[in-house]
Amino acid sequence: MRLFFRALGTLAMLWLCATAAVAQEWPQRAVRLIIPYAAGGNIDVSARIVSVRLQEILGQPFVVENKPGAGGLIAADYVAKAEPDGYTIFVGANGPLLFMPVITNRANYDWKREFEAVGALAFTPLVLQVRPTLGVKTLKEFIELAKRRDLNMGSGGSGSTNHLSSELLQSLAGIRWTTVHYKGNAPVIAALLSGEVDFSIEQVSVALPMIKAGRMQAIAVTSRSRFSMLPEVPTFDEAGFSGFEAVTWTGLFAPAGTPKPVVERLNSALNQVIEDPTTVKRFADLGSQTQVMSLGSFQDYVGRENTKWTTIIRKADIKSQ
Repeated sequence: MRLFFRALGTLAMLWLCATAAVAQEWPQRAVRLIIPYAAGGNIDVSARIVSVRLQEILGQPFVVENKPGAGGLIAADYVAKAEPDGYTIFVGANGPLLFMPVITNRANYDWKREFEAVGALAFTPLVLQVRPTLGVKTLKEFIELAKRRDLNMGSGGSGSTNHLSSELLQSLAGIRWTTVHYKGNAPVIAALLSGEVDFSIEQVSVALPMIKAGRMQAIAVTSRSRFSMLPEVPTFDEAGFSGFEAVTWTGLFAPAGTPKPVVERLNSALNQVIEDPTTVKRFADLGSQTQVMSLGSFQDYVGRENTKWTTIIRKADIKSQ
């Protein structure tokens, strides 16, 4: 029996030494960053900004590969089935990781089983904006109006962050309005300008031109802190409505089973990148905020997001069209 435990101890030591060696040697070749959407969008641009700096820090190329389709399911499933060696990483967002598996039955993965949450990349706040002719300028006035009459909300698509943010606000405020879905953000802006809809909850970068031109009234931003692009616009908390937060977030995810020292090294390198003032500025120009998060804190954050949005999706009975 003593020999048995001694052998187990030897095997454990060998395993620890091998794992440490993997972390020290990684990466020895190019690392692939898999993007769930086509080139040119915010997530793609963000990944390319980070890839350059990761290459500088870790000494190997970080190659961005776009695998669009099925709302991000194709890319997520691809990485979930990849070898867990640290060379295939998913640039995941809340849409393909959390929303789509609940909204559609086509997902072949569960983020808790198939992925290791590495670290946060960017958080993109939204803004509640109304057409000026609606006659409201504060969140209190908006909610009071929504209780008195039926309003029309413009959504960039069923199951989008914009749509789910609206459902969350309705749930927390105990009010209802009519949601009109369009194919993308541009038609929503056109509908707002024409008076076809009364308001939308839109990404700041998309809403900003109309707000700055005075053609839309910004009511509140959906992040926990004010956003540099709209410093004069309060958060929901500041406007007297606590507990509301809704952002589009992006992070790095490795296949489950990736050696922890590798994941820890990538998390450390990523945090070096996103706390750099140059990176912070470049992300702010895209309409996003950065936040350094440890492995545990990011894992916990994604878990809380999963619980919140799964509840909202099921309560609103949102299903794929």
